[in-house]
Amino acid sequence: MTNGWTVVDASGEIDIAFAPVVRAAVVRLLADGHQHFVLDLCGAPFLDSAGLGMIVAVTKRIRSHHGSLRIACDDERLLRVFSLGGLRPVYSFHDSVDQAVAQPAGAEELADWPRPRH
Repeated sequence: MTNGWTVVDASGEIDIAFAPVVRAAVVRLLADGHQHFVLDLCGAPFLDSAGLGMIVAVTKRIRSHHGSLRIACDDERLLRVFSLGGLRPVYSFHDSVDQAVAQPAGAEELADWPRPRH
């Protein structure tokens, strides 16, 4: 944990097979008392609609625990999936995990979710 953030490494293909693994990890961490997450997609070579759906589902779960979520991703192909799904303006994206954890965690990040960030 860095600066209040729990980093979830999602470096595999975020698809119908791997998405449930990531979701289960977040649910387990929430049960252990973690609230603020950085989803590290920097090593993920692929993200499909099942992966995007998993991210929305864990966002709802995190929000229900008054937590927050940042996404570390610098791959334009993956970011395009968020754009196509209409979710690019909703999340806080960072080029690296170090950048994502630089500022302390706070629940205000998802306070207006799912409305776009300004």
